[in-house]
Amino acid sequence: MSDIAPTPRKILITSALPYANGPIHLGHLVEYIQTDIWSRFQKMRGNTCTYVCADDAHGTPIMLRAQAEGITPEALIAKSSEEHQADFAGFNVEFDHYHSTNSIENKELAEHIYLRLKDKGYISRKTISQYYDPEKKMFLPDRFVKGTCPKCKAVDQYGDNCEVCGATYSPTDLIDPKSAVSGATPIEKDTDHLFFELSQFEEMLKTWTREGHLQEQIANKLDEWLESGLRGWDISRDAPYFGFEIPGETGKFFYVWLDAPIGYMSSFKAYCDKSGLNFDEYWQEDSTTELYHFIGKDIINFHALFWPAMLSGANYRTPTAIFAHGFLTVDGQKMSKSRGTFIMAKTYLDHLNPEYLRYYYAAKLTSRIDDIDLNLEDFAQRVNSDLVGKVVNIASRSAGFVMKKFDGKLNNKWTPETTVLYQSFIDKSEEIANLYESRDYGHAMREIMTLADKANEYIAEAAPWVLAKTEGKEAELHECVSISLNLFRVLMSYLSPVLPVTAEKSNAFLNLPDGQWNDIKTPLMNHEISKFKALLTRLEMEPIQKMVDASASSLNGASTAPDGKKGDQKVKLAKETAVKPEFEALAEEINIDDFAKIDLRIAKIIHAEAVPEAKKLLKLTLDIGFEQRQVFAGIKSAYEPEALIGKLTVMVANLAPRKMRFGMSEGMVLAAGPGGNDLYILSPDEGATPGMRVK
Repeated sequence: MSDIAPTPRKILITSALPYANGPIHLGHLVEYIQTDIWSRFQKMRGNTCTYVCADDAHGTPIMLRAQAEGITPEALIAKSSEEHQADFAGFNVEFDHYHSTNSIENKELAEHIYLRLKDKGYISRKTISQYYDPEKKMFLPDRFVKGTCPKCKAVDQYGDNCEVCGATYSPTDLIDPKSAVSGATPIEKDTDHLFFELSQFEEMLKTWTREGHLQEQIANKLDEWLESGLRGWDISRDAPYFGFEIPGETGKFFYVWLDAPIGYMSSFKAYCDKSGLNFDEYWQEDSTTELYHFIGKDIINFHALFWPAMLSGANYRTPTAIFAHGFLTVDGQKMSKSRGTFIMAKTYLDHLNPEYLRYYYAAKLTSRIDDIDLNLEDFAQRVNSDLVGKVVNIASRSAGFVMKKFDGKLNNKWTPETTVLYQSFIDKSEEIANLYESRDYGHAMREIMTLADKANEYIAEAAPWVLAKTEGKEAELHECVSISLNLFRVLMSYLSPVLPVTAEKSNAFLNLPDGQWNDIKTPLMNHEISKFKALLTRLEMEPIQKMVDASASSLNGASTAPDGKKGDQKVKLAKETAVKPEFEALAEEINIDDFAKIDLRIAKIIHAEAVPEAKKLLKLTLDIGFEQRQVFAGIKSAYEPEALIGKLTVMVANLAPRKMRFGMSEGMVLAAGPGGNDLYILSPDEGATPGMRVK
């Protein structure tokens, strides 16, 4: 097998351009996080990868909103751009360049492509009849005409489709149409429009869509459109309109969807002008570089039919591939403002760590176009179990021993057994890389968490807390915690595209620079680390609920819930627990200082056995992270010993040891219930780990 490194690839990637008429929400972020992960991965692999984006800044909605706010469209899109970029930065989405379609680069490229298409005979002129607002003196886009659906008779429907029955139609088919701009009854009026004759590219598109540039589900859907025949695409709009005026025309502007995809090119052109990259090398017809678009499935027709046809007709290269994804639901339903699940990026950032959402999306995303669900309870449990309980726990359990016992330095020699363990983690490198490459992030996360489980099993078996108390075991302890931190480093390297900030903090703790994918092949030997600081904290449900409440009340004060009440709509945040109705009177009141003295810890029951001489007692061996404890618990009537092994529970860790005739009891396990068979040990949610303090 050759050791020669492959030639670095030259890759240009884009996300769909967010419209400059509204804020970024969690549904949008599925795409930008998905793309950013892929971009970061490619850069870690040593490829020249450029990630560009821009605001989609033209169209009637922007013109009308600017008028309503009493500002210019330019001022509106400048404000939107600042807000969008702040939201993206907040979620650690790192563009190489972020631009606007209302730019000189985009104007020049749009005019250039249009004129080239016109010169080659791909542009035609046709007279069409369109609704016109007599009060505002403007032609109305389909979405600015509302009326009664001609199919199901639902009222207040848009001019292009019915949101109740799903029917599509022409605005002129609406019953009792009204202008959404002024409320006036629109009139039909003839106007000349320019069309891109897409039908001339039918054979080219039938071939291109089946050459591996698209996911199979998308290619199959496009077959339906191709078989029904392609029609000319209306690329012009009449004044007044905020956009670029079409060369050689008066009062005619490019339809926003013509210059929007050209925004990919213009953003990259602006980046080339400042970075020195060669624009033509990436966009010329015979380019050997790679071009990928990440988009939502709802705009596939623009990207997989119109866009490649435009590029081909203008003698530019077509995309290497277009990656479509599905929509986001929250708790299994469409995002809802009344339920507080239509969550804006800024609202999330006000309450929660963005790395949590990046990981949760990664754990859900595949290479398919399936919708993904943000289940808020599962979200918390997944973060706590995987990131806090499995990955970060490895470092937190090991770092203290290195600092206290070995002056912060890892050992410099491993036994064959630990060497094999480390190599088994490295052997997964290419498999995980291939999963990232194919955008099967969910599978990649599962593979990484399987390795994390393996690392935690090693630590549990080696029991460094026992080695630390055993004379003559210093070398074994040093090796154990050193290999553990090396395994943690591998895991964080694999997670780096998903958790860039946490990876950066991990590198600071390990005294490492930002690394490349293959750096982990060289383990850290005789290497000095820094004092460990918490990398991620447990995700509680309280801030999630606050985020939901803030989202529900973000529009015009408190929103109205489906039951008519305001501001009290709650999502289901925790599993319901069946409890018996027996209660005892409260014990004597204590103050906060009394309570603060109690040290409650998560404990794992690693052994349990009956005490023959006692009717109520079980002898438990508990792992509390940094050591093991023996506790006698009065729960014999409710539990078989074997059923308890492996369970997590809560214990009072600073209770003075009590000498019993069966042995020493070094703490107390907490249980609830009236007694007898109705006793229940307290069990934490999934994600808790031995030694974790209960607060």
